Formats: sequence, C-alpha cells, structure tokens
Amino acid sequence: MNEIEIIPAPSRESQNIILLIWLGTFFFGFIPSLIIYLVKQDDAAVTDQAKEALNWSITTLLGYAAGWILTFVLIGFLIFPVVAVCHFIFCILGAINASKAQPYRLPFNIRLLK
Repeated sequence: MNEIEIIPAPSRESQNIILLIWLGTFFFGFIPSLIIYLVKQDDAAVTDQAKEALNWSITTLLGYAAGWILTFVLIGFLIFPVVAVCHFIFCILGAINASKAQPYRLPFNIRLLK
C-alpha cells in the first residue's frame, strides 16, 4: 500500500526556492536540485520537490542515454526530441505548481530517491 506523506503548505520563501528548483532543472539539469536537496534539509516541502526534480533529472539522463545507444539502430533520433519535449513540459508544469504552492508529482518519473 502506498503511504502518502502529508507535507505542510510551503511559505512564500519555500515557494520561490521550489520555483527556482524547477526552472534550474530545466536549464542546468540535476545540479540545482542536488544542491538544494543537500542544503535545505530542514524544509519538508523544498526537500520533497528537490527529490522530485532530482529524480526527473536522472530519468531524463537515462532517456538521453537510451536515445544515444539506440542511434546505432536509427531509432534514437526519434527519442531525443521526445525526451526534450517531456523535459520542457514537466519542468514548466513543476514551476507552475510551485507558484500555486502545490506539490507536483511527475507521471513518468523513476523515483530512486524516496
């Protein structure tokens, strides 16, 4: 059975940090979410969204790696744009939900950090 962790509503400062996590993930990959995850351990909402963004970055890197491997079979050229569009859309949706103070769960995320 899945346990749902109840996270309190974030403060305005936490909302801004979460927004920066998702925008930073879009532009810089896993680096901003990893830094925030390691630094802001005291804020549950920020830590939760940093883990989600970090998991998404790992999922995206795995998608690009699979695309690179499959370029030898000429299918990988189709995977690169799909992964890029998904990365763009999900990071923007994460930023929008951060501005609304809502936690965001990605549908195609491999959750390595829990």
